[in-house]
Parts: sequence; structure tokens; C-alpha cells
Amino acid sequence: MLNIVTIHSGNADDEALRALYESAFPVQEQIPYEDLIYLLDKLDIDYSAYYDGQMLVGLTMVLRLPHYNWGWYFAVREQLRGQGYGQVILTAVLDKYRGQRPFIIDIESPLQPDAPNPEQRRRRHAFYRRNGLHDTPTSRTFDGITYTIMTSSDDEPFLQQDYDAILTWLRSVWENMPR
Repeated sequence: MLNIVTIHSGNADDEALRALYESAFPVQEQIPYEDLIYLLDKLDIDYSAYYDGQMLVGLTMVLRLPHYNWGWYFAVREQLRGQGYGQVILTAVLDKYRGQRPFIIDIESPLQPDAPNPEQRRRRHAFYRRNGLHDTPTSRTFDGITYTIMTSSDDEPFLQQDYDAILTWLRSVWENMPR
């Protein structure tokens, strides 16, 4: 059983959390960590840290939107991957949002022909499918990386215009942030 700690702007400036966040995601996919801390007070972000005893295992950030819960970031410490922690964390997240708005994620597409990490992408995609997420017809390419959208919903489609609307809103938030 993992301990789940809610992270907010008052406790987010933690070196272990920052190190996990910055090591788990490619730089082009990261929001600068200081900006994330700022956004915790401005957006409805459910930021959670997962501990096995005193050991940080992973983190999740879910952006709660009016029509969707978007799994924005999900990471397990590299040395702990493959030990079942990801399964436990994802199950907890999906259980938390079950019966609410559909849960969506965007992942690096396993179908991108020129991907530098095709096997990692296939394993990640298979992991989410095993855990009940489904492919949508929606994708987008940014900076040479194609992302595909997956959802927990069997009956509410997630379409390109839904993704575009979310991205347009996020861009406006980003552009209006104080610098």
C-alpha cells in the first residue's frame, strides 16, 4: 500500500519531486518546475506524490477540466520501474476519477515511424491498454513528436476539436502568466 501525499504550492518545492519530474520527461515536454508550482494555485491540478514508506516512488498530475480529467504527468522513479509501482499508481488514479468526467492522457505515439524510442512507446501504450484506457482517433505532432490520446471512456468520444480546445485554452493560460 502506497502513501499518497497531496502536493500544493506550499510543499511542491521539494528536491526529490523536482528531480523525478525533471528526469522522467523530455525537456520539450516539461513546463518549468517553478511555473508548475505557480500553476498549482491558478489551475485545478491534482498533484500527488506516492511513497513506499519514506521512499518517493512516483508522481502524478491530473488537470481537472470542465469535461475531462487529463492525466498530465505520470512518472515512476527509473530504478523502481518494472516492480509494479506504476500499476498500483495508475489503478489508484483511475479509481479516483471513475464515474466522473472521462480520464484522458496523451502519450508518445507507438505508431510514429521515425520515433527514436519505438519499443518504449509500444510498452507504454500496451501498459495503458491493459489498464483499461482506449485509443481515440486524436493525435497531434509537436516538435517532431507525435502524441496519441487515450481515454477511460467507452461511450464519450474524444475528438480532435476537443484536444484543440484544451490546447487553445492552455496556450492562453500560458501566455497570460506573469513572467
